[in-house]
Amino acid sequence: MATSWYRNGLKNVLSGVVDMTNDTINAVLIDVADYTVDLDTDEFLSSIAGAARVSTATLASKTFTVTSTYGVFDAADTTFTAVTGDPTEALVVYQSTGVDGTSCLLGYFDGASVQVTPNGNNIVCQWNASGILRLSRS
Repeated sequence: MATSWYRNGLKNVLSGVVDMTNDTINAVLIDVADYTVDLDTDEFLSSIAGAARVSTATLASKTFTVTSTYGVFDAADTTFTAVTGDPTEALVVYQSTGVDGTSCLLGYFDGASVQVTPNGNNIVCQWNASGILRLSRS
């Protein structure tokens, strides 16, 4: 699956419900043994069982750049501090309201680059140089 937008997250960004640069945007490491993603129906953080959430970090230095052909959301590399728990195979980016039932899921990432076995150390997420999430005209 690699990187994908949650359908409702994309809708909320495009309609202005989620402000990618001014809202609190978090990333959470996910144990896929405890979460089966559904990009079409999962909308809020409450869709992801607590047991699936291994560690959470807040994104800093967020930007959303729009050109004539695409829009790109980006942020500084993100550090998950002193991570313990289950192995992770995915990462979810979401708008945090402080309440699981209203925190909007935005992007889902899986693949070799997000597979980590926590050992109590920090985990640094180095975002792709071309941005975290992209909107394209074509």
